Amino acid sequence: MVNYSEIFSGQGMDYQTYRTLIDRLLLEGKATGDVTYDLHYTKMNVQRMSRVDKTISLTDKLASTINHLKENYKFLVITEGWCGDAAQIVPVFNKIAAASLGKIDLKFVLRDKNLPLIDAHLTNGGRAIPVLIVLNENAEKVLATWAPRPQVLQELLKEWRKETAEMTILSEKLHGWYAKDKTQSTQAELNELLTGLIA
Repeated sequence: MVNYSEIFSGQGMDYQTYRTLIDRLLLEGKATGDVTYDLHYTKMNVQRMSRVDKTISLTDKLASTINHLKENYKFLVITEGWCGDAAQIVPVFNKIAAASLGKIDLKFVLRDKNLPLIDAHLTNGGRAIPVLIVLNENAEKVLATWAPRPQVLQELLKEWRKETAEMTILSEKLHGWYAKDKTQSTQAELNELLTGLIA
């Protein structure tokens, strides 16, 4: 049984702490994971997160939904610094939390240090990240989850994988899609999720 409240308060990092951890590890020649190739991906992901942080603007629809939230929520995000999808998406979670004016308390935890947690939130049997877990105010009840990328991209990735298993090519296609989409699909799905909380 996963103790969400304990994980949230005991291990959860705010966005700035999460970003600082990645930067500090990079200076030491490390990544949040244990594999050496993670370094290369992590360096690119720091640039991606910084770019999304600077360019993201919430849609009017999502901003309005956030404004209409009646309760307080805890957002627990399972992530890693080396994950490309996470780099494109976690800044969106941060922007939503900032716009909520205290209604959403956002914390990040590392997947590989929380295997029982990720194993309770698998995507098609895999430990795909990021995973957003929406909890009630005291972090004892899961109200909704979202992972690991917008549905339209999930479907595209399935098709691309039929054509190639080469990670470099898949990564290029994936990040090309994110660059064109400019977080719009992610915001639309998260708006739907938040609308479900209000209903």
